[in-house]
Amino acid sequence: MAFTTREGRTQTALAEINMVPFIDIVLVLLIIFMVTAPVIQSGIEVDVPQTTIVRELSVEKLVVAIDKGQTVYLQNEPVKLAELGPKIHARLPDPTRQSIYLRADTEVPFGVIALVMDSLVAAGINNISIVTQPIKSKK
Repeated sequence: MAFTTREGRTQTALAEINMVPFIDIVLVLLIIFMVTAPVIQSGIEVDVPQTTIVRELSVEKLVVAIDKGQTVYLQNEPVKLAELGPKIHARLPDPTRQSIYLRADTEVPFGVIALVMDSLVAAGINNISIVTQPIKSKK
């Protein structure tokens, strides 16, 4: 866009927005979100045992997790063992027909896992699946 001044000179006006800084900022934000999304999504750090047979899960279920410090979590909230059954019953209409996933760290003693499973069975939850990950082959 050009216009003429009183002195007879022709000048151009800056009518375009420079998009380069905007694109730079958007790319930096995209990189930040890509780096932080897996950390936010993972929740509790649990190193589950490795097995040869692992079934992929497509439906999201309730997860009871036990971390290295033997803290019990329902989804991502710490919960006392005595409150585990009532909290599951509050979240699920019929927990006897739905499965609950148990994620336990490899360093958690089996006695603690047995106590959590006993608490779930005492609450009427019999369909308990233990979460594992596939063995990484060294080929």
